[in-house]
Amino acid sequence: MKQAINRRQTRRLLTLLAACHFALITAIAQVGSWRAYMSYYEPQDIVKAGDMLFVRASNGLYSYNLNDHSISTYDKVRQLNDSYVTHIAWNTKVGRLLTVYQNSNLDIIDAGGNVVNLSALYSKSMTQDKTVNNIYMSDQYAYLGTGFGVVKVNMQRAEVTESYILNHNTVAIAIDNAQIYIKVRDSYRFVDYSTPGSSLAPGNVVSEVVTEYSKDKVPLKKTVVIEAIYKAPMNSNLLDQHNWEYTETRPAGNFSEDRSDWNNYIDVVRTLQPGGPKYNNFGFIRLKNQRLYTCGGGWTTTSDLERPATVQIFDYKNNEWQILPDDMTGVAGTDSRNWKFIDMASVDVNPLDSKHVIATGRTGMYEYYDGQFVKYHNKDNSLLKNSIASSSNKYVIVLGSAFDSEGNFWCLVSETRGDNLVVYTKDGQWISRSKDLLYRDNVSLTHLQSIYFDRNDRMWFVNNHYNNPSIYCYNYKTDEIINSFASLVNQDGTTYSDYAPYCVAEDLDGNIWIGTNQGPFVVDADRITTPDTYVTQVKVPRNDGTNYADYLMAGAVTNCIVVDGGGRKWMGTKGSGVYLISADNMTQLQHFTSENSPLLSNNIESMAINNETGELFIGTEGGLCSYMTDATSAAVEMVKDNVYAYPNPVVRGYDGLITVVGLSLNADVKILSASGQLVAQGRSNGGTFTWNGRDRNGRRVASGVYMVAAATSEGNKGTVCKIAIIN
Repeated sequence: MKQAINRRQTRRLLTLLAACHFALITAIAQVGSWRAYMSYYEPQDIVKAGDMLFVRASNGLYSYNLNDHSISTYDKVRQLNDSYVTHIAWNTKVGRLLTVYQNSNLDIIDAGGNVVNLSALYSKSMTQDKTVNNIYMSDQYAYLGTGFGVVKVNMQRAEVTESYILNHNTVAIAIDNAQIYIKVRDSYRFVDYSTPGSSLAPGNVVSEVVTEYSKDKVPLKKTVVIEAIYKAPMNSNLLDQHNWEYTETRPAGNFSEDRSDWNNYIDVVRTLQPGGPKYNNFGFIRLKNQRLYTCGGGWTTTSDLERPATVQIFDYKNNEWQILPDDMTGVAGTDSRNWKFIDMASVDVNPLDSKHVIATGRTGMYEYYDGQFVKYHNKDNSLLKNSIASSSNKYVIVLGSAFDSEGNFWCLVSETRGDNLVVYTKDGQWISRSKDLLYRDNVSLTHLQSIYFDRNDRMWFVNNHYNNPSIYCYNYKTDEIINSFASLVNQDGTTYSDYAPYCVAEDLDGNIWIGTNQGPFVVDADRITTPDTYVTQVKVPRNDGTNYADYLMAGAVTNCIVVDGGGRKWMGTKGSGVYLISADNMTQLQHFTSENSPLLSNNIESMAINNETGELFIGTEGGLCSYMTDATSAAVEMVKDNVYAYPNPVVRGYDGLITVVGLSLNADVKILSASGQLVAQGRSNGGTFTWNGRDRNGRRVASGVYMVAAATSEGNKGTVCKIAIIN
């Protein structure tokens, strides 16, 4: 009888729902959800597991069913416990896959895709190198060769059984005739230049010698790399280093790796298309036209990662990746011996023509149209000039670039005696707008980057280098720098001369935020055009009765800042993950790290937010992921037909947030029962309000239809939508 009542109640609610024209929105991601966008492009390892192939590709993981030809991808958001896979191996006896990550975390996966994390090695505090170099399977055990010795894992029980700390970098393992063999590859560094001599074990093979020199080419230090083999009886105490002895005997197979699965299935794997981007490099991302325009970054004056310069565009509405042509063979002409297609630093799309895309980086400027490569702009055919460190196109350093609102493309050229600020006009002409952006001998600043246009079309950019770190505000319409900051002086008179500026963002009040290695600074909207103005460091009261306050995120290396529809600031840092700061800057609302969330890495390189949906894209050292925030751009006017809730209806078993979008800024929202009783209330973040489906006492509400009533900041009130709850 109770089931019949529930069915009748459900039918009545669904009928009412249809009559009220409720939108059945199920495809929109839930607020608070994460998503990873991993590359599976380049196969690296293949292991056969019954009717499955597990493939490590681009340091990601996917499986392929040989029977039904289905593909399943794995990532940290959905199944795995970490990112950047370095090794995989299948244990035939147990029927489980061991997955090793770069940080020595381990996952054990069965053929059904069930994952068990084994974090003992990752979390163990030790001074030795825990890097896993290889995996050897024997019976139900996996033997891991590490930087300090051997780790024995019981694959059946999913536990670390023993660790043999041998103080040798173990690169290969084998078991033969009841003996365990290890091949080690140790490095010895000698301060003096003399040959190490007797300190090396007899019979050890010197496989490599690396000598470090002074600037005057005087040899300073020598690193000698030694290869050797040690063995121990399997029935001995392997924890005791004395039971391991040097040997010239090699095991059967001589540590040869079994490549049969790779040889048998690589041709099949190369036909598979798991999806995703081509590379996991997202040093720069820009969001326009419902697309994410990305490139890898990778170059600074102190390091060169030599990341592929490929431009990757993600159409997130259709979940499709477009990879712009990246085979640039011969494009550098006479400079081809020195030139590489690497280290793209910035990419933008023409606001007047979305087919027109331009990217710049360490080796100049690359122009694309309708998905095809058009032209390479360099020192030989444009106003872009080579760095003083090179006479070729190997270094034509354009780290900052962007289109203005009129369709002209601006370039900052670093470390050159040529023009340092140039514009490629919408009709294809080059014009110089060079300024006094110099640090010595008429050479331009070393690391000009991060062009940002504010709401008044003023161009902001920074010089991120220890030689003259600085921030600039340029009016490109009048061709004048209207403000600049070398040393930063805050409101308390504290001066920062040794700092590194990384990024620029504008909040909803028109204030300019600067991300630096000293934390975030603010240029107040009413002081932007005032020369020599001070910058503000937001003070957050301690609220401990002392009247003391601390500077907001002081000392946090703030690489990127975006502002959401509710005026809150998302801060991406190097080493500390992502922070969410309230609109009034007084409260830390969230702090996501790779340890407490699916965030792929704590080193954040870029961010962009879609304020129509609230999706925050995060480019990390480990790849691209996104988080669905609870804020969107506010509607100028609340129109009933444009305000909706999702999911709607809320079905039995759903325990996530119910999201209402299309609201005006800071709207006062009330959830009312059908009888008019107040169930919940709050204010919108931008145009979004979320409700957990519970009343003010924390109890899940009963089945029924609930009214969403909202009042604007001007006091206009009304019911904007309805939500059906079905328990």
